[in-house]
Order: sequence, then C-alpha cells, then structure tokens
Amino acid sequence: MAEIVYMPKLSDTMTEGVVATWSKKVGDAVKSGEVLAEIETDKATMEFESFYDGVLLHIGVEVGQSATVNAILAIIGQAGEDISSHLQEVPKEIVPEVIVQEVKSEVKIEPTQVKPAPVPVAPLVVSPVVSASNGRIFASPLAKKLAEEKGIDIGNVSGTGEGGRITKRDVDHYTPYIPAERKVFAAPTGEESFTDEPVSQMRKTIARRLSESKFTAPHFYLTLDIDMDNAIAARKALNAMEGIKVSFNDMVIKSVAHALKQHPAVNSAWLGDVIRRNRHVHIGVAVAVDEGLLVPVIRFADTKGLTQISSEVKDYAQKAKDKKLQPSDWEGNTFTISNLGMFGIESFTAIVNLPDSCILAIGGIKEIPVVKNGQIIPGNVMKVTLSCDHRVVDGASGAAFLQTFKQFLENPVAMLL
Repeated sequence: MAEIVYMPKLSDTMTEGVVATWSKKVGDAVKSGEVLAEIETDKATMEFESFYDGVLLHIGVEVGQSATVNAILAIIGQAGEDISSHLQEVPKEIVPEVIVQEVKSEVKIEPTQVKPAPVPVAPLVVSPVVSASNGRIFASPLAKKLAEEKGIDIGNVSGTGEGGRITKRDVDHYTPYIPAERKVFAAPTGEESFTDEPVSQMRKTIARRLSESKFTAPHFYLTLDIDMDNAIAARKALNAMEGIKVSFNDMVIKSVAHALKQHPAVNSAWLGDVIRRNRHVHIGVAVAVDEGLLVPVIRFADTKGLTQISSEVKDYAQKAKDKKLQPSDWEGNTFTISNLGMFGIESFTAIVNLPDSCILAIGGIKEIPVVKNGQIIPGNVMKVTLSCDHRVVDGASGAAFLQTFKQFLENPVAMLL
C-alpha cells in the first residue's frame, strides 16, 4: 500500500512550509531515514527524512512552492502502484486544521475534520556542515538554479547557510558590488523605481504573531530610569577575573529572573479561560537574524549564575547566526527581553511576545548629569520600558516588578544573596 507523506509541522509556529530542494525525483527508490527534501520553515531550512521504504511515486509540492501543514507532500509506494485514490483522499487545497499536542518527547498531529493516515514526527536535522577546502562552491540546487536564471555568478554570493552554504534566500537578496566610479542610477532622476522581495516564512510568521499580539492584547507601557553606576563597577570587577566575561545584558537577565520570582503576576500568561501563573522562570532573549527575529529561551534563569547565563546567551546567538536553533531552543518562554542598547537606541517600546504577558525593552546606557546628595554629578542611566498585556497585568503590578528589577540592577550584590 502506498503511503502519503504530509507536510510536517517542524516548529510550534509553522503553518506552511516551502520546499527548497528535493533530494529524490519521481521514480527514485527511497529508504527510511534518507533525506527526502529540504523544507524552509518560519525558523530555518531543515532536512526532512523519509520514514517509509519504497519508490517516490508523486511529488505534491514543487521546488519553490509552499503548502500548508498536513498538505500532501509526496506519496511513496511500490513501482507502478495506482495512487489515484490517495490523491482524491485529501485534496491538496483542502487541508484539515491541525492540533499539536506535546506528550513527553513526542508530538502528535491530529486533524480535527479529515482523518488522513497517521503523520510520523519528522526528524529535525539541520543541513550538515560542508567543507569547501577543495575549492568547490557549496550551494543548494535551488540556489544554483535561481542564480543561473538571474545571470548571477554564484561564486560572488555570500552564503548564510550552515558552513557558508548558499541558499535561495542568499541569491534573492544578492546585490552585485559596483565600484564607486562605475555606479549608475537604476532609473533616471525623477523616475519611480522599486524592487519586490518575496516574504520569507520567518517574516510571515513574525507579521502574523505580532499582529495577533498587538490587536488582541491591550498593551500599556511603563518606563523607568535605572542608575547603572554600580552595575558598571560590578561588571568591570567581574570581567577582571580570569575566564569571566559577562555583559550588561547578562546582568539584566539575572535581575529580571530574581524580580519575576517576587512578582508572579508578571510571570504569567493569558490562556483565554484561565490565567497561568508560572512558578518557573524561562526568559526569552530576542536575537536578530537576517530574516527577522528569533527568541531562544534561558530556562530556569533564576537558578543560574551570571557566567552560565552569559555562556548560554552566546551559544544561542551563534546557533541563531548559523541557523542551528531547534524548536526546543525557542519554546516555553514565560517572559521576554529585547535589548537594542548596543545599537545606540536610548529607549523604545516592544510588542508583547504571546503567550507572555510582558516584554522588557532595554535601551542603551547614557552618561548624563544626575543629582546625588544635592549635587549635580556625571551619572550613567539606562532607560527601560515594560510592555504589559492589561488582561493579565495591572499598572501597579507592572510598576512593582520594575521597582524590584531596578533594586537588583542598581545593587548587583543583591543578586548573589
């Protein structure tokens, strides 16, 4: 009997996937565990392995095309087998809504209307690192095809994939270098011109989730100035010790974690019929990547020291850059921090990262005149803004949390108690 392979749900936020490449073509033999295709999700491009033995009889989604989760991706069976009934069973354009339930380490995908064959969990395998020591250019077949169609020398394209691999997105975003003396305007002065860029799966998901948050959660904002003189001195003393390198962001995470333990109302989530008060502290840290934003999670942050937090943040940042983050790295946050201080941003407001009830926006440290003991002296001040979901957090609760956070950051030794 032929088996239908459905578009897998490779992340908690994935609603559709784009086929980047097919490793097999119709008529090829397929073994369980072999890479069948590369699928671009809202988070990364992942290899999708077959869980059936047989012959690839049908490809339901061509390279470069997208399909919703649980759509027919392929059909595997015996050579010459009649698959017409399978194609009629679940038409590609009619895709049942899926419910994802996490049970221990397994994920069950259950359709709410149509009941297709059980969908095995797709192994999440990131593309392997490929060595370029022999001078070869490593690019996905789709990237090579697009480069050829656009007349682009693929050797001039910088790869952002794992191990420097060139992906479809790299070719789409490629801009040839033109020396200053040879640069010409694309259009005469006064003539309108523009370029349309395809929206990546990650950007689509960011747009959808932030729109849901902004338009369903009533936001309000609380801003506070924090004296950073003691934090600066503490960081300098810590980093003077051999083998220790912590950032102000690490200190912010630690201070937030301690403050959340004292203010569980802020460490909560709106779930419709109930408000979930989280006893554990999992802090999401926003990390910018080329396609948008990822939020890896520092788990049980209140139980970890500054050096451990620092190590995890650096590891996650590198994984995000190399596109190695897995769903387990970005799921389960109870609070989120977004820091733009390193870009010279003095202050900003952030949109709540649902299902969290709050997100803390961190600005840069600015040296300004301050009044201490009746005298005007130089001081270092950092402005922070707490965005709150008013369905869960009231103004007084948010303000109390910020005051506790401020106390920890202005007196870093208190974090050690």
